[in-house]
Amino acid sequence: MTDHAMLGFDPAPGNPATVLALAKKLSSSAASLGEASRVVKDLVSHSSAWQGEAASAFRASLSQDLPRYLGAAHTSLGEAARRLTGWHDTLVSHRALAARYEAQAAAAKTEQALSDARRLAHELATEHGAAARRVAQTLNAATDRLAPQEPGLLASIWNKIVDDPADAMSNASAILGAIGAGVALVFPPAGLAIMLVGSGLSLAALAMHTSDPKFRKSLTDGFTKGQFDADFWKSSVTLLGDTAGAVPGVAAVASGAKAGTAAARAAMAAAPEGSAVVGLAPGASAFRQTAWSTSDELRQLDSPLTGWAMRSSSQSARDRVGVAVAATGAVTAAGDYASDSETLDQGSTAVDGTRGVLDDAPSAIRKSGHVMSVLRP
Repeated sequence: MTDHAMLGFDPAPGNPATVLALAKKLSSSAASLGEASRVVKDLVSHSSAWQGEAASAFRASLSQDLPRYLGAAHTSLGEAARRLTGWHDTLVSHRALAARYEAQAAAAKTEQALSDARRLAHELATEHGAAARRVAQTLNAATDRLAPQEPGLLASIWNKIVDDPADAMSNASAILGAIGAGVALVFPPAGLAIMLVGSGLSLAALAMHTSDPKFRKSLTDGFTKGQFDADFWKSSVTLLGDTAGAVPGVAAVASGAKAGTAAARAAMAAAPEGSAVVGLAPGASAFRQTAWSTSDELRQLDSPLTGWAMRSSSQSARDRVGVAVAATGAVTAAGDYASDSETLDQGSTAVDGTRGVLDDAPSAIRKSGHVMSVLRP
């Protein structure tokens, strides 16, 4: 029974499913922020890995406190996720006890038996309330302990991440994309790996954004009701950025899957007496090699507009411009957590939208065309 009619009250109120869902969202956001914090901190503390004008401009655009804030937010979110997961387990246990006491009360044949069941329920209610207060106190203490000197900044970061984890992934993807592009100038394998992580975050952000009814409504209202307001443009630019950012990762997996499948089939055809297991090793090897080589090819493809505008420039100059363009995305992403200014938000949307139309979208189309030519039978 769920109404606790015989006890007369609910000794352990709460929804375990809601608590667990929130804990998972916080844990996912903490993981994204942790990766972004680690890479940014690594870049700043080992500046010899990336030198030049683009590197100097990128570092100058970042607040020196950003790595600390990202790290603090990661730690705080992770701690909150752990506390909420523990509270979920406690809540499940308490609600099971409450159901047992309700069943005892319903089955009671004497007034004493009913009184005993209700006494146990009141004791559970007292314990449940104390446990809830302890969880709330530890969450508040963690927030107070990790808050920066400027009280509003960490609170703003916390609220924005919790309210919209998908945006946190989009921002982390933009930052990692810029870092990866810069690192690739001096050490392509490391830069490529970083950019692939960023592409994966873009794909995750795209999935979360498109599954969000509020996000979809801001887009559909623009076309169906003519509400081309700030929310419409911000959502449109976000959708464009997530899609363009996900293209390299999706393309690498698709090309790798094709090569891996072909290699596995060839291995099984060469040894028809064997089981399907004989195709696993060559299939996995072909997948890994092809996905990596495709990613490297896509990394080196210029945006059509950039390539045309700099057709007489050296490859080195075009690479530096590409890093600078990617760095603008990192700056606007970091700016989302620096201020709640509506003017700054609209300015960031304008910058991201311009970059998306002139660089991201044409580049994504070119990369998609390249991969399609490879995948075509």
